[in-house]
Amino acid sequence: MSEPLRIAVPNKGTLSDTASAMLVEAGYVGRRDPRALTVPDPRNGVEFFFLRPRDIATYVGSGALDVGITGRDLLLDSDTEALEIQPLGFGHSTFRFAGPAGISEVSDLNGKRVATSYPGLVGDFLAKAGVTADIVTLDGAVESAVRLGVADAVADVVSTGATLKAQGLEIFGPVILESEAILISLTPDIPGIETLRRRLHGVWVAKQYVLMDYDLPQALLEEASAITPGLESPTVSPLRDPSWVAVRAMVPRDDANQVMDKLYALGARAILVSAIHAARI
Repeated sequence: MSEPLRIAVPNKGTLSDTASAMLVEAGYVGRRDPRALTVPDPRNGVEFFFLRPRDIATYVGSGALDVGITGRDLLLDSDTEALEIQPLGFGHSTFRFAGPAGISEVSDLNGKRVATSYPGLVGDFLAKAGVTADIVTLDGAVESAVRLGVADAVADVVSTGATLKAQGLEIFGPVILESEAILISLTPDIPGIETLRRRLHGVWVAKQYVLMDYDLPQALLEEASAITPGLESPTVSPLRDPSWVAVRAMVPRDDANQVMDKLYALGARAILVSAIHAARI
């Protein structure tokens, strides 16, 4: 009997709940006890290890575990041998510099102190920019570092920027990194990883698309197909009335109502939208 695929999953933080829910939707066993550190799933040939998000890249990069779900930011900050093998489409974040008046360019950070929770990531970025700065490593509340005199500027996750502005800081310079949840491994060729990738991608597709069914006069099929081209081509079935057809196509979820409006205006009727629970594309 082959060894199970060993999968690292965040046990807390912004990625944890979504990662766990995504795995359950992909057909894997969920963690019933929130204190459980490991969950075997022999039916699917895997075993889950629930770890601190920041440690996952280290475990996978050392080969102790086969594959893991973590943030791109945490992978790059870890400086391990693990590789990104698939983005997962959630947990998006943007890393930027911020500082008080008088610091408005990355070059202004030369000789300054920069506070961050991601010293490896920020240090690499500054080195590539030819900037020499002292990195002050903090484990949270980075935005307070300048006001408290610990640093001259900060590098942190930014959403609206409101928290930074409340501390008297303004965002400057280029984007350091666009991050999201990713699947990581030392190699994508480990047995079992391809099945995991397909399942997770199927969950992502199911969240991005809906199935749209409608009836349409045969004469309008070409115009309707341009509105709902589907992934390869729409499915067209005959109706009892030979002048009408039934059409089914996958449509981006966010565009569903606009597509329905266009189809109705064209002459389609009985337009129905259904959720997709799983997919293999």
